[in-house]
Amino acid sequence: MSLSLYDLSVPVFVHSLKALAEVLKKAEAHADAKKIDHSVFLTARIAPDMFALTRQVQLATDFAKGGSARLAGVEVPSYADTEATFAELHARIEKTLAFIETIPAEKFIGAESRDIVVPMRPEPKTFNALTYLRHGALPNFFFHTTTTYDILRHNGVEVGKRDFLGVY
Repeated sequence: MSLSLYDLSVPVFVHSLKALAEVLKKAEAHADAKKIDHSVFLTARIAPDMFALTRQVQLATDFAKGGSARLAGVEVPSYADTEATFAELHARIEKTLAFIETIPAEKFIGAESRDIVVPMRPEPKTFNALTYLRHGALPNFFFHTTTTYDILRHNGVEVGKRDFLGVY
């Protein structure tokens, strides 16, 4: 059996975004049960120079949608990055899932030979598609999902490894 770049990307993003959504639900429920203002979690960060939880979720969805779109050779949708509530973060995750789940697997055929141009500072950088997936899209996606989880865990939300991994 051979695996395509579709197999190595979209199902991974979908699975982990669904797990991330469940972790956020637990955080919201925890905040409500303990009468903690939601903004305490939404603006929390691990270190002063790191992004807050809301931005971590935005970036996780950006790497999922951007990675999937670039590998498939379709336009990357632009999101406004204005989320400030759990409901808005859930909507962003759902919007991302809806987008990546509609990209046909056929769009990924031949992607291994594509060059992927990624906007970076000071100028765009070009990668082979497999290198982009292995060393760019997936590691960045997991960095931001893990950091979201870690922020919540550090702030007392009762989540564990099974929550991070999701149901499989």
